[in-house]
Amino acid sequence: MFLEGKRALVTGSTSGIGLAIARALAGEGAQVVLSGFGEPAAIAALCSELGATHVAGDLATRAGVEALMGEVGAVDILVNNAGMQHVAPVDEFPVDVWDTMLALNLSAVFHACRLAIPAMKAKGWGRIISTASAHSLVASPFKAPYVATKHAVAGLTKSMALELAQSGVTANCISPGYVWTALIENQIPDTMAARGLSREAVINDVLLAKQPTKRFVQVEEVAALALFMCRDEAGNMTGANVSMDGGWTAE
Repeated sequence: MFLEGKRALVTGSTSGIGLAIARALAGEGAQVVLSGFGEPAAIAALCSELGATHVAGDLATRAGVEALMGEVGAVDILVNNAGMQHVAPVDEFPVDVWDTMLALNLSAVFHACRLAIPAMKAKGWGRIISTASAHSLVASPFKAPYVATKHAVAGLTKSMALELAQSGVTANCISPGYVWTALIENQIPDTMAARGLSREAVINDVLLAKQPTKRFVQVEEVAALALFMCRDEAGNMTGANVSMDGGWTAE
């Protein structure tokens, strides 16, 4: 197991992509710290399954991120996965939701990274992996803050990679297309309302219409890519924004 002796923090890791990444890291021997929402009993079961610990934190505030990182301490691997989505036209978008999305989807990534990097640099080894999106490369209507924050995460990743290029610390992001998670399932009703479409039409004509493979990305596929980024063989892979979107952004 090539990650024995490494500590990893995965945000948004009590479900979906984050949980799949946490499982993959734990499977290779990493000591994993989970962070996310859920029923206490379910989180306790996940910790037992993975031999992990769980640290709660409000990542939509700077103080919350600072408290989380302070409690977790030094990590070798930081996976920025927490995020949220809301679908609405720009002129009708709730401004408080805009503010929260920028804080959670973007500022939390910056704050977690700035606090994790010093220990990584001191060790001469580290991996920063952020979950971006196909929307870090292309846009869709009714998703202005999501598209804006994911573009920004990709840019932040590139800047960090350049700064850390000779430190042994890499920074990369993964840009999945539509992954069948609660995040996607929960935005379907809003998209139905915004576009006046049925559930089936949203899935087939809006979501999978974007992906030439005509299938949703699986969380295990994203986790496998994140795991590769942690290998020593990926030490020269930095500043990358790797698409896993069924060919969506190839068009």
